[in-house]
Amino acid sequence: MSNNAPADRPPIDPHPLSPYVAWAGNRNRDPILSMFKEIFPNSGNVLELASGAGNHINHFAPHFPNLSFQPSDYDVEVFDSIKKKRDEAGGKNIFDPIKIDLTEPQTWPSASDRLYDAIFVVNLFQVAPVSICDGIAQVADRVLTKDGFVAIYGPFKVDGSYTTESNAAFDQEILAPKIAEWGLKDVRDLERAANAHNIALKKIMDMPANNFILLFGRA
Repeated sequence: MSNNAPADRPPIDPHPLSPYVAWAGNRNRDPILSMFKEIFPNSGNVLELASGAGNHINHFAPHFPNLSFQPSDYDVEVFDSIKKKRDEAGGKNIFDPIKIDLTEPQTWPSASDRLYDAIFVVNLFQVAPVSICDGIAQVADRVLTKDGFVAIYGPFKVDGSYTTESNAAFDQEILAPKIAEWGLKDVRDLERAANAHNIALKKIMDMPANNFILLFGRA
């Protein structure tokens, strides 16, 4: 554990049902919710990519009764967790989860099924390659409404540099296991990947704990 890590933080483990993911979700969900209250539409459909255990979507949905939320993940084993959390919270505006593997186009949703006013993904790119942004952008190009947006939350480097010493330390901790896709990604690399699919970076929003929301929309 890095010297900058909170004492109660479990060891880093990206598995969606791990104690670390639950801890991180509880820590960041309210700041994200506050920002979403500013940018989400008054009505429409919202898609979460890489929903994992469903910690975020089930926390957000009750605050937006006029929106319908679609959870998704490539791992169908997490679907029971998503639905259990929904049922326990009485989440009437959350659809059953669907399989979306961002590396497998045959799993991507179709515009003929539903268009989305917002798409969001939380804390994915610390443990996913930049190429996953190609999948996100292609999904967005398929199913995002004309004025819709994609919100990607997490810590990032900007123009090749860390924005804080704590993010540099966090990155070194992530890189320590030497797993190829792990590590903080650069905003500009995600921007280039999205641009190739008609999706453009519109805004970088500062968030607590040295994180960002990257807001993308149609080019």
